[in-house]
Amino acid sequence: MPLFDYARASTIDEAIALLNDPRWVSRPLAGGTDLLVQVRHTKPNFQRLVDVSRIPAMRSVAREEGEIRIGAAVTYTELVESPLLCEHAACLVEAARLVGGPAIANTGTLGGNVGNGAACADGVPPLVCLDALAHVANSEGMRAVPVADLLLGPHQTALQPGDLITHFTFPLLPAGTRSVFLKIGRRNAQAIARLNVAVAGRLSADGRIEFVRVVPGSALPRLRRFTEVEDMLLGERPSTALFEAAGAAASRVMVAATGRRWSTDYKAIALQALVSRALRRVFRMQESNGTHAH
Repeated sequence: MPLFDYARASTIDEAIALLNDPRWVSRPLAGGTDLLVQVRHTKPNFQRLVDVSRIPAMRSVAREEGEIRIGAAVTYTELVESPLLCEHAACLVEAARLVGGPAIANTGTLGGNVGNGAACADGVPPLVCLDALAHVANSEGMRAVPVADLLLGPHQTALQPGDLITHFTFPLLPAGTRSVFLKIGRRNAQAIARLNVAVAGRLSADGRIEFVRVVPGSALPRLRRFTEVEDMLLGERPSTALFEAAGAAASRVMVAATGRRWSTDYKAIALQALVSRALRRVFRMQESNGTHAH
């Protein structure tokens, strides 16, 4: 492994000072579950890692004035164990539960998952589905960026040298809204997602879909909500036929954006099924095997 220096920050201000020290090319380190694997295979683009994993202000989950605040150094295990998130962000909790084995779950962080910019990142579709903002600090102050706008492409982000994601915020979903996260990997456990999807939805008093968000991951070069699918669902009554049509529409959106390649035949069918199944779960319809979605 290449040699590099290491420093640990105890506050956000100290981390920003270390990251912007002109004597070093520095990069933040949270869980390191992606970064330390990368440096074994490629030459690092930094001289020093600044450890932000123990900064108290980046380790909390709280409700503040109608929104949820999650520190960027909160681990996947802490996401799963948060009663607040289990109540208000089920899709994010489910993504954290599926992200990997105990070693990854206890170490990997939400901020690191976003900052790494991987197309298959499990934490990102739920954050976009929740309309989350990433709060980014640097030597000039703080800015808030929609998570969807922070990610420009596979392993490409809008983060600049010296930037640090400190926390995420998102407004509470409308009362009665359910959300789910599903993924497909090469095996049942500890798998990198070939496709995933976060969906949130709510029915009106007369049983029509009045709120819905559909956010597939690993489907497009740049992750976004599939508003084309959402628009065809709004105002409709839930049905198997409707959700199958929505899955087919999601598949068409993906193929139109990416073109056809060796994996397209598989991914087109898989995304159609994944979106349809997620919608059935959100709107509490019977699964095809006769069991009720949880």
